[in-house]
Order: sequence, then structure tokens, then C-alpha cells
Amino acid sequence: MPRNRDTSVVFASPHSGAEYPHSMLHKTLLDGTAIRSSEDAFVDHLFDLAPAVGAPLLAARAPRAYVDLNRACDELDPALIAGVRRGVNNPRVASGLGVIPRVVAGGRAIYRGKLSLDEAHGRIRDVWRPYHDALYDLLHSNIAEFGQAILIDCHSMPHEAIESLSHHPGGRPDVVLGDRFGASASRDVIEQVESAFTAAGLKVARNAPFAGAYIAQTYGHPTRGQHVVQIEIDRALYMDEQNITPHPGFADFKRVIDGIVAQLAGIGRVEMPLAAE
Repeated sequence: MPRNRDTSVVFASPHSGAEYPHSMLHKTLLDGTAIRSSEDAFVDHLFDLAPAVGAPLLAARAPRAYVDLNRACDELDPALIAGVRRGVNNPRVASGLGVIPRVVAGGRAIYRGKLSLDEAHGRIRDVWRPYHDALYDLLHSNIAEFGQAILIDCHSMPHEAIESLSHHPGGRPDVVLGDRFGASASRDVIEQVESAFTAAGLKVARNAPFAGAYIAQTYGHPTRGQHVVQIEIDRALYMDEQNITPHPGFADFKRVIDGIVAQLAGIGRVEMPLAAE
């Protein structure tokens, strides 16, 4: 939390957690590097200037491979969790990326066998609900204090995920902003977020290939003054993806993000139109 909370902006990093419980590591098929391949590693560090510029930063400690905080709590995978009945077709669950993931990047299985329903519910109780309770409280306190809330939902994307976008009109993007095609943030907010990144020299695309998932869908209500913009940053800009370590350019890139964070916090000090769509 900032010492002086003076902006309606909240930063959050739901996928940068790296505290793997021993109970999980005991059951996994993966080594210590492979199991981390779905992490948005170091994203919480990239955005950690937020409290110094007046905005809260909510960062997960539990890893995405343990509980995916950008999924609904009922997106349970019957192929992984014993006792779960198959329901309506859900592409995320079918691909192994439900709230308790079955696979990491590249479709590699995490576990030797199935998990119990009690264990799944325990992870949701102990990790998913506290995170979302905290996020809800931060956003609603901003609504009460400032009349609006702007969530910057911070993520990273594998470089290979955007290699196919080399023919994008602006060139292959460094950053993809997701506002669910205008459903989760007003035009004014998304344009100011985009301006902060482009002014820093980064190439930006919107909504392709990432438009925003559960968090943007659930918390983005621009007509009520509650905006969510999902940010996906190319991991190759700051880390060695194979070894999951910061590369030599990390500090320089962090300084770029520091400037962007300060500018984004400033968006929340300007009154935004209630409904700009």
C-alpha cells in the first residue's frame, strides 16, 4: 500500500507468484524450471514502483500453476480433479487451464495423477478467495474515495506467442493491451494507457492475441466508473525465458516501466467521463 494513496489506479500481478508448496512439488512430474514456465516471472518487480507513486500493488505469492487467479473459481477440470462432473464445454478447462491448471506452457502435464476435490477447494479457499477479496476491496474503496477505479492487470507473454504478429501494422508488438474490445474499460482510459507505453518507445497492440480473461470480464464495468486494462509484456524484453532469469537488460527495462507506472498512476488523478463508450 502507498503511504499517500492519491490515485484511483490499482496495479495487480496475479500470475507472478513463485512460492511452490512442498505438497505440490511432491506430486509434480516437472522439474524446478519447467514448473515455472507459466509464471509471469518478475512482473511484480517490474511494477513495484506503484506504491511510491500513490497506487496499491496487489501481487500473488502462490504460483499460477497452483491456482490460476485469472479464472473463475468454478472452472474445475474433470480430467484433473476427482469427483468433478463434466459440464458445459469450456475451452480453457478443456485445454488444461482451469482454475487449478492441469498443464503448464507447452501443454506439459503437471501431476502424476488426479487431485482430490477437497484439495482443489482448499486451494480456492486459501489462495483464490483472499486474492479476490483483496482486489474487490481495493477497487470498491477507490470507487468510494475517488468515484472511479482503474485496474492495471499486469501480465507477461511468451515471445513465441507474438512471433506470428510480425506483420502487424505497427510491427510485432512489445505490449498487448486487453480491454475486451471496449467492454472492460472506457475509450479514454485505454487510450491513455496506450499513450503511456507508446511514449516510452514500445510498440502496442490491442486485444490480439490477448483481450482479457476472468479478471477483466468480472471487474471491468466502465459505465459504473470501474475500468480494467490487461497488460501483456513480451518476456524477451527483460528475461531469459528458457532459464527464467532476468537478462542483462532487466534494469534498463525496469526504468522504462517505472516511468510508465508513474504516468499510469497519473491517469487516476484526472476525472474520467462516466460512460465514454
